[in-house]
Amino acid sequence: MIIYVDADACPVKEEVIKIASRHKIQVFIVSNGGIKIDPNPLINTIIVENGLNVADKWITSQVKYLDIVVTNDLPLASEAINLGAYAITPNGKELNSNNIGSILATRNLMEELRSANNFFQNKNKAFSRKDRSEFLNNLEKLIQKLKRYILSE
Repeated sequence: MIIYVDADACPVKEEVIKIASRHKIQVFIVSNGGIKIDPNPLINTIIVENGLNVADKWITSQVKYLDIVVTNDLPLASEAINLGAYAITPNGKELNSNNIGSILATRNLMEELRSANNFFQNKNKAFSRKDRSEFLNNLEKLIQKLKRYILSE
């Protein structure tokens, strides 16, 4: 099990590092720059070139069965899930094969509504302490679930 973090604009990088370190899980923090290098040997910082979806492509070229991807990027999450990985958003929502289809459909519908109506633009909710707490709790639960699954194989 490896954790991949789509790090550009990710508000929970430190939380991922903390939990992964406790569980001794390797982490790849993937960004196009502007993030500090963590000296922890479990943490790998990958700087990709600038460009549309370059970090996403790097992650999907590496991700494997039972890995975890931390991202707000729903198409990236969907691709990771199709490869057998798990995905979790920075606010703690686990994305999986049971819910990714409807979540993507809702995202696409809302994208169309926002582009058609200025009233719907810039209505993103601010990241809160509750979101951070949900992320910490749900990442821990996901890791525990995957560890139990791996042990049962």
